[in-house]
Amino acid sequence: MDILVACDSFKESLTAEAVVQAIIGGFREIYPDARYHAFPMADGGEGTAAIMARTLGGRLETRDVCGPLGVPVSARFAVLDHGRTALIELAEAAGLAQTPLESRSPLFTTTYGVGELISAALDMGCRHLVLALGGSATCDGGAGLLQALGVSLRDLHGQEIPHGGGPLGAVFSLDDDRLDPRLAECRIEILCDVTAPLLGETGAVAVFGPQKGATPAMIPLLEASLARLASLVELRCRRDLTAVEGMGAAGGAALGLVGLCGATLVPGAESVAGLLGLEALVSQMDLVITGEGRLDRQTAQGKAPQAIATLAKKAGKPLIAFAGTLGAGHEDLLATGFDAVFSCLERPCTLEEAFGEAEHALRRCARNVAATLALGRSFQAAQA
Repeated sequence: MDILVACDSFKESLTAEAVVQAIIGGFREIYPDARYHAFPMADGGEGTAAIMARTLGGRLETRDVCGPLGVPVSARFAVLDHGRTALIELAEAAGLAQTPLESRSPLFTTTYGVGELISAALDMGCRHLVLALGGSATCDGGAGLLQALGVSLRDLHGQEIPHGGGPLGAVFSLDDDRLDPRLAECRIEILCDVTAPLLGETGAVAVFGPQKGATPAMIPLLEASLARLASLVELRCRRDLTAVEGMGAAGGAALGLVGLCGATLVPGAESVAGLLGLEALVSQMDLVITGEGRLDRQTAQGKAPQAIATLAKKAGKPLIAFAGTLGAGHEDLLATGFDAVFSCLERPCTLEEAFGEAEHALRRCARNVAATLALGRSFQAAQA
């Protein structure tokens, strides 16, 4: 029996590699002779750079850059295609992993360090830039990364606005005369892990702001800030960007790159799956397993498990998904290619306890699911 295990990370708890190995470990207790095909996945969020560098024969470069809270962090990006391509993972420089829970506030977090990584890639001669969004702690519309690349954002008094999503509401002018000219030589692709637009009830702030520490009182302020920045960018590019699918990813981080640099948005999970050649592999499997930290209605909006489920459904293969938690709308996934979904939480516990027990709990859950499959096969054989 051939089993593909292609999972994303459990955010802030387990890497994609750890998730895959935990599931294989649990299944192997019941099916020791099965052939397991391990494929750590990413959809543009955490781990994308490392996974692509390892899979495609690239290398990782490390730079000290401005972190989401303005404190220096060590961030990596992947160099691929013999130095021609750089895959820059936003989460490395502006992610939740660099933002302690008690310090999370999209009013102040910034993408400035992401711009510094882009500049470092340009210094190395990379002219194909791939920016992987997802896992961000920010909601600044990419203002920080634009400032790092030479764009000036000033208030009514001509002062450069501070970092963060909050000050954007005071931005009066956008001057891109000093935007790094090397960007004009680049092909820029942006991998989105969601299909959300920039603004509105399904946009960057309303849906994802609370995950980044936004309180109900912050939501209208951040929404107005993004709308203000978008209006200035749209004056430059003469396009309506606010309703573009995927523009709400990572707090609108793609806004300036799309409007000022001609970047294109592409589905992150589908792109990664394509580069890894997963469609052909799925067609050869007897069982496909996927998963991520939380399965809910957002999973169907461009997340890695949905990309895997779509391939499995196309190939007529059964698919099981594991998650740390099952959120609102997870039952809807049963109509989009998922045959069964499971949470590995075993008891009521704190978030810290869940993170600490995640690997062992996931392995036990996988073992129990495998045992149930084996029991079903035995029962079916007995009834034949």
